[in-house]
Amino acid sequence: MQKVRVSSHQYPVHRLGDSQISLSPKFKLAAMHSTLLDPSLDLEQLIPGLPDDVALQCLLRVPVNGHIACKSVCRRWHSLFGNRERFFTLRKDLGLNDPWLFVFAYHKCTWKIVWKVLDLHHLSWHTLPAMPCKDKVCPRGFRCVSIPQEGSLFVCGGLVSDVDCPLNLVLKYEARTDRWTVMRKMTTARSFFASGVIDGTIYVAGGNSTDLYELNSAEALDPKTGIWRPIASMGTNMASYDAAVLDGKLLVTEGWFWPFYVVPRGQIYDPERDNWENMSAGLREGWTGSSVVIGGHLFVVTEHERTKLKVYDPANDSWDVVEGPPLPEVICKPFCVNCWERRIFVVGQNLHVAVGHIGKSSSKKLKFCVAWQIVDAPGGSFDPSSAQVLFA
Repeated sequence: MQKVRVSSHQYPVHRLGDSQISLSPKFKLAAMHSTLLDPSLDLEQLIPGLPDDVALQCLLRVPVNGHIACKSVCRRWHSLFGNRERFFTLRKDLGLNDPWLFVFAYHKCTWKIVWKVLDLHHLSWHTLPAMPCKDKVCPRGFRCVSIPQEGSLFVCGGLVSDVDCPLNLVLKYEARTDRWTVMRKMTTARSFFASGVIDGTIYVAGGNSTDLYELNSAEALDPKTGIWRPIASMGTNMASYDAAVLDGKLLVTEGWFWPFYVVPRGQIYDPERDNWENMSAGLREGWTGSSVVIGGHLFVVTEHERTKLKVYDPANDSWDVVEGPPLPEVICKPFCVNCWERRIFVVGQNLHVAVGHIGKSSSKKLKFCVAWQIVDAPGGSFDPSSAQVLFA
């Protein structure tokens, strides 16, 4: 049995709310912010009987779907919950960021675009303000990327559906403000192109131009300055089926297309050397679905092999099946994927979500295993086009 030394020295005991209690730096920050909420309301406690610093820590954990009700409690609660930007700025300052799954969706019949958001902590759905863009567009022609820790996502390019005309549109959404911003346009209008974020820089490459002519040009955006710059052109003209960022490089594949007579092409961009090289045969031929990168490993949710999950083995330039059941039957194509830590999120028709928990396999032949969990859809007849994880 472990021995515990007990000191005979008596320390003073303070009641909760005693002014002599010393605060940690994090709680001091909260106390400072609580007085900034509305200086005219200093005599009114946020929660009676609790110091404002402790009360603020509690209130900043209230789910978004409870904010409307909370605003009616008192004047100080209205000041806190009535200003979304202030609320989420305080959360960020205190390190309370939680992951949210942002889904770019469209109505199956009207093609009207809507953004649905899944709170991954409380598993509740929410809707974003309408995205400013032209009405008659092909939703799947856009490309979306995100900078998760900054709580921002970008929607680039697109296609005017009735004239097959690509767009050079760039929109930015910030979770902290819940607002869209129109940014500086891309140099080249494009649709169905590759995109990815490397070290905070957004890269786009290839895609379709006017009359569905395939492009080989590429460019990069500095989100802080909003300035686009050209980068080395791809080795071939190519539209993109899927792309991923692995080991600081952008991997682009055009994917397999029926009737599978032509082997798909693939390119890899190295931003440090600003050059492209051909993708290895095993990597591009086995890339048969939508990808995510977890712990430096490239996973693909396949579309042609009973919707199983597999992982790329760079040592053998081959793909290994991930142990576990196939994707749940409720998840139907088209679907899109993203990830956070060791979880894969697959969003299917009507926005049903399957959460795949990745672990180590007990089999000697396989490295990874997956267990699936289903999240209820928000309702409505929608198909997904993209899914992004943001923190707020």
